Amino acid sequence: MKSTILFALTLTLAIPLTSHSQDMPLSQVLIEGENWELVTEGYGFTDGLCTDADGNLYFSDVKDGTAIYKVDLDGKVSEFIKDAAGVSGLQWGADGKLYACVARGRVVVVFDKDGKMTQLADEVRPNDLVVTHDGNLYFTMTPTSEIRRIDPDGEMTVVSSGDVGRPNGISLSPDQGTLAVSDHGGKFVWAFRIKKDGSLDAAQPYMPMRTPVADPEVAKGDGMATDIHGRWYVTTEMGLQMFDPTGRMGGVIAKPQNASLVSVCFAGPDHAYLYVGCGEKVYRRKTKTKGALFFQPPRPTEPMPKE
Repeated sequence: MKSTILFALTLTLAIPLTSHSQDMPLSQVLIEGENWELVTEGYGFTDGLCTDADGNLYFSDVKDGTAIYKVDLDGKVSEFIKDAAGVSGLQWGADGKLYACVARGRVVVVFDKDGKMTQLADEVRPNDLVVTHDGNLYFTMTPTSEIRRIDPDGEMTVVSSGDVGRPNGISLSPDQGTLAVSDHGGKFVWAFRIKKDGSLDAAQPYMPMRTPVADPEVAKGDGMATDIHGRWYVTTEMGLQMFDPTGRMGGVIAKPQNASLVSVCFAGPDHAYLYVGCGEKVYRRKTKTKGALFFQPPRPTEPMPKE
């Protein structure tokens, strides 16, 4: 109990008073007149959205695809890595390599700049992942209620077991000191403190997600992203839910279509566009903010600009 209280205090004190002393509504993020626009379509089930330093988007077709796809800043779509079927999570690391959860193959892998694949873990049930600047890879194991870590030396450990019922999406705070994980089978996004040795503690249900009337206990929390101001974005059955750094609900962004909303990231020019994987399509919309990039060095949460 003591560590949980200290964790909550640490999170609060780390946020500038100008940020957490006022609400952070969707009007601080969304641009009037801007809406979702179609990026690409014709896939079985889009997933694994991530970005690189230039703002190019990468994603997978976890159902029917056989490649990792790339959308460049001009909107051109191409196969970035062939022979990569069943990918459910993607993230670039500070080492310039692309890390992936291959749900279908039950492995975690990494691709070098030439596309050569190296297996990091096998006989696992990976869903989604995040990679810190110092090379710690955390991934969710939805069927087993686990979060696992692969350290820079390649050693895998279980860092959470049973805290989150069905851990799914995963993200970091801008300072990379807090790990957040959505529960696909519950109604909370959980937060953990990342200790200096890479282990986790102070687990708590930090963000209460809105749930459908028909199933008030299950929000179907899925993919996650974080912006430079420390706001969290979570794909759910209700839409794209946004929370401020203290875990308060800021609002729900409507889905671009009536389909499963499963993955989200900031990409595009200046990383100022929210991209989502929604069923067989990928959409984007321009925002007033930009995404936090975890392959870059950790940075304090940026104060909100005055409107």
